[in-house]
Amino acid sequence: MKKVLACFVLIAAAANCRADVILGSASDFGVLAGTTITNAGNSAVYGEIGVNPGTAVVGFPPGIAVGGIHLNDMAAARAEADLASACLYLSGLAPTANLTDLNLGGSTLTSGVYRFDAAADLNGALTLSGSGIFLFQIATSLNVANDSLIVTSGGANAAEIYFLTGSSVTTGASAALQGNFIAMQSISFGTGSSLTGRALAIEGAVTMLDNAITIPAAAPEPGTLGLVALIAALGYAGRRTKPLG
Repeated sequence: MKKVLACFVLIAAAANCRADVILGSASDFGVLAGTTITNAGNSAVYGEIGVNPGTAVVGFPPGIAVGGIHLNDMAAARAEADLASACLYLSGLAPTANLTDLNLGGSTLTSGVYRFDAAADLNGALTLSGSGIFLFQIATSLNVANDSLIVTSGGANAAEIYFLTGSSVTTGASAALQGNFIAMQSISFGTGSSLTGRALAIEGAVTMLDNAITIPAAAPEPGTLGLVALIAALGYAGRRTKPLG
């Protein structure tokens, strides 16, 4: 039993050591804005929320921020600086495909860097399949229709999905999304939409309406997967050697 508990400690350490090297300290934030965060209704953010250089967070409560609220403090300033650096890095990656004028709804994509020379639309279900980084470089805005979905399969992980927009992100009602949404200007969520990921606005505001935003768990590294297998083996051995009766 002690060996199994020790392995659980090792797994937790391995997961925690995998910091988001792209977002830096901004990875701690479920919602980050340059000017204002505004909420109406019972939104819940499972992660920190913060604004910098703005100082206004409106609607918390009734909204809840499980990780705490940062109003133009050192943590928010550092997160915005790290976010700006992340934008420079992500925008500089060479595209593997240009999807300008393609509706992302109904598409199935593997990992890669996808470029849109204008706005991008998601109307329907977008499936992201396989492990690796998914990056969408969108010149202007991302527009998500009501009830649209982002589905992951085959090892794809919300923590490794990035939507980088030159202006804004706007979602309709009841969308179920995954990934890190990074907007140069603003992000606005429709009623009842959910996000497993982060809503990060550099210069503008983030607006919420009965939304749930949850910071995703990092995809386990190969070494972590090995520890998981070790736990399974030790757990099985422990059950077999347990005295009968």
